[in-house]
Amino acid sequence: MDIVYIEGLKVETVIGIYDWEREIRQTVCLDIKMATDIQQAAASEDIDSTLNYKTVSDRLISFIETSEFLLVETMAEEIAQIILDEFGVRWLKLKLGKPGAVPMARDVGVIIERGERF
Repeated sequence: MDIVYIEGLKVETVIGIYDWEREIRQTVCLDIKMATDIQQAAASEDIDSTLNYKTVSDRLISFIETSEFLLVETMAEEIAQIILDEFGVRWLKLKLGKPGAVPMARDVGVIIERGERF
């Protein structure tokens, strides 16, 4: 199993359960590991033969910027489903953080794994 990853992807969105949070945009930060096979792309040097992290990033940025979730848990599930369904990824690990949500912590959030490792 090879891994294509995206680390530290920061996106502004509406997220939170409190009324004041529904009126502002906050930053969420994503770290994603996605299982794939890079051998064909490595042999051919053809970007279309691999999981393109820029394409995945652009799709997620577009989705997150226009979303309005109450919970990071719901957002994480939706992001995971997009990656699994639209990019043919069979396994992923996603860390979704909400920096600044707890004043004394650098970051808080969730880490989920979805799909099957191969």
